[in-house]
Amino acid sequence: MPLLPESERAVARALEAGSLFQLAKNAATACILICDITRPVPNGLLLPAIIDTLVKAGMAPENIRVLVATGLHRPNLDDELRELVGNDRVLDTVRVENHYAHNDADHVDLGMTSSGTPVKLDRRFVEADLKIVTGLVEPHFMAGYSGGRKVIAPGIAHSDTITTFHHTRFMEDPLVCNCELQRNALHKEQLEIMGMLGPVHAVNVCLNAERRLSSVNFGEVIVSHGEAVAFMRQFAEIPMEKRYPCVITSSAGHPLDKTYYQTIKGIVSALGILEKGGSLLIASECSEGLGSPEFCKAQATLVQKGIDGFLHEARGRMRANMDEWQTVKLIEAIREHRIHLYTTGLSDQHRQLTGVTCHNDWQAAIRTVLQESSANEIAIIPEGPYVIPQAVSAPTRDARLRS
Repeated sequence: MPLLPESERAVARALEAGSLFQLAKNAATACILICDITRPVPNGLLLPAIIDTLVKAGMAPENIRVLVATGLHRPNLDDELRELVGNDRVLDTVRVENHYAHNDADHVDLGMTSSGTPVKLDRRFVEADLKIVTGLVEPHFMAGYSGGRKVIAPGIAHSDTITTFHHTRFMEDPLVCNCELQRNALHKEQLEIMGMLGPVHAVNVCLNAERRLSSVNFGEVIVSHGEAVAFMRQFAEIPMEKRYPCVITSSAGHPLDKTYYQTIKGIVSALGILEKGGSLLIASECSEGLGSPEFCKAQATLVQKGIDGFLHEARGRMRANMDEWQTVKLIEAIREHRIHLYTTGLSDQHRQLTGVTCHNDWQAAIRTVLQESSANEIAIIPEGPYVIPQAVSAPTRDARLRS
């Protein structure tokens, strides 16, 4: 991927091209959404430029709020919040707060989507004169691509909203997947929610392998996201001639390898080139363990009741249990493949709940999957969730390469 020289200047040019200064002159308050700690968004680069522009346009710093779009993840506090924001001047200048999806009073009810999803969003964002989203655009195994509209829903949505559009009726849809937007039912749901909000603007970025700035733009949230996706597709989507009996990948390191919950993204992302019945080995530290208590419960149900038993229960609920959607996506992998995890961060108890074969020794893990798959060819994906290989026919592959 290309590297943008003078990244601070590149951000300033993007904000200027999108007329942030003029937008701010006509607004008294602003709310800026940032992703939580699970996304390596360069907030220390983006936030000072945005906030400085707002203040220069005449907005009082006390009327500017940065809101961490946690979705149903835990809040980011204290030293972790400082790491996330990436610039102490931001913390000293404006309010920086977390979204709490279970706090009813924090949300505004905007009605329902056409498919019946209740739309409740954080009122701090809904009621701001100027609504700004910051996002990192990369493949996402449910929403197609992250960034843009996803920072709002599920980022600052109420738990009722999140658990409705993360139900099995969406999660089991084969087109609710990496890199698919046009036919992705979850993406369409997010776009409908955007239509209920009124004007929203976004700074969307793409990062290279060293997590340095490769692309940045600012504009209306859907347009901005679309431009970033078009850029990222060139590097993230890899057409391949065939599938392989063995795939070795990773969870892309910190911060995506903090939990097994996040690791599942790397597992699912590799399935496009794994043969049916093939073996996949993923390396992930899982430094914070399995994930939330709710995810642990979902995994325990999977282990105890098996795939069919788990899905029978999940399909019978009107709304998904918190974090069980990650287990639904994991089932895509374990139903027809042999999945192995090399990790140093999981307890013995948590290893039993992964639903996959766990390893303490990396070399031994490699020997195991090679013997198990009888592989004489291996596909290696160094940073799993960021690169999405897909086995396609020759005509389709050639057409995609030309585009």
